Amino acid sequence: MAITPEILKELLKGYEKPEDLMGKDGILKQLTKALVESAMNAELTSHLGYEKGNRAGKKASNHRNGSSKKTLIGEDGPVEIEVPRDREGTFEPQIIPKGQRRFDGFDQKIIAMYARGMTVREIQAFLEEQYGATVSPDLISEVTDAVLEEVKDWQLRPLEKIYPIVFMDALRVKIRDEGTVMNKAVYMALGVRCDGTRDVLGLWIEQTEGAKFWRSVVTELKNRGVETMLLAVVDGLKGFPEAIQAVFPGTEVQGCIVHLLRNSMEYCNFKDRYVVANELKAIYKAPNAEAAAECLTAFEESPLGKKYPPIGRLWRRAWEQVIPFLSYPPAIRKIIYTTNAIESLNARLRKILKTRGHFPNDQAATKLIYLVLRNQAKNWKRLVVGWREALNHFAILYPQHFDRPQI
Repeated sequence: MAITPEILKELLKGYEKPEDLMGKDGILKQLTKALVESAMNAELTSHLGYEKGNRAGKKASNHRNGSSKKTLIGEDGPVEIEVPRDREGTFEPQIIPKGQRRFDGFDQKIIAMYARGMTVREIQAFLEEQYGATVSPDLISEVTDAVLEEVKDWQLRPLEKIYPIVFMDALRVKIRDEGTVMNKAVYMALGVRCDGTRDVLGLWIEQTEGAKFWRSVVTELKNRGVETMLLAVVDGLKGFPEAIQAVFPGTEVQGCIVHLLRNSMEYCNFKDRYVVANELKAIYKAPNAEAAAECLTAFEESPLGKKYPPIGRLWRRAWEQVIPFLSYPPAIRKIIYTTNAIESLNARLRKILKTRGHFPNDQAATKLIYLVLRNQAKNWKRLVVGWREALNHFAILYPQHFDRPQI
């Protein structure tokens, strides 16, 4: 139904300043109250089967029985409404169900603020300042805890059968456990689908890592429908290579080249870093593993290599996780060169998590991290840069998994 100019004119009678419309007792709040109460009275009429004031209705077994007060919190602040009752207590309002204390959409505002890193105190202050609504910490926790069921469903959802690339990484979060604040690791798996879009496959919180832990993670992914991972890109996750190859024997485990370079730079004087980085580039830009090994030997025998011998030893120790990278064409190398795809996500998480100090438990940390991931999901619909060319190479290298181009 359209609101005519005549109706608007009538509603705005006496309007002189913004407070008359938006203020504590403004027109919007009065209109909300009137509309909700009218709708509830209409619902009660339908429930009873007769109009209010209809004398014939007095003969019915059930009839109106006054009203009770109820305060609802919404964007325009608290609104006190009169909820009509029936004598038999069988009337269940639909527009504002029993037990509901907030207008639709208000909970989502709390969740949105929480997901952007606002603390409970900050949310309380904002709602008080903007809407004149006094909200308790318990209510905010109750609203955000409603997400936990969604988190559970998300963590158990079925996954794709094949992921050409899966990035695995971790960030550290302070969480209270048995009375002590500990640095726990939050591990995430970011998969690249065959169509070039990304998806966080899951998140796991663990105090320590190892083959047993990673075996449980990759087994969970398999149980959720993953049949094939072509490449797993990781950075020094203890026990991960053994675990993933036990569950997905055909998966290549690739170390992050950028992390290897960063670790190498820690041994250099600042003035030598550019030159060392440029010499190391010859290793990972080499056409194949044999040529790369020759470049590494050449670096170790060079003046800089002799000045910083730990760099050569670092690359030797990581060589088994460098070799897979060297067998791929440039289009695929460009994508797996770094775990930046998941590091950028971790950077966003760190920015929000640093305002928290520490979490009371694993559940609280999981809740916030999931909400941040949910906010970021809209960016994952874009194709990974250079994916079309990379996919063609994947189809050549793994014809058994690609019967035809996916995009």
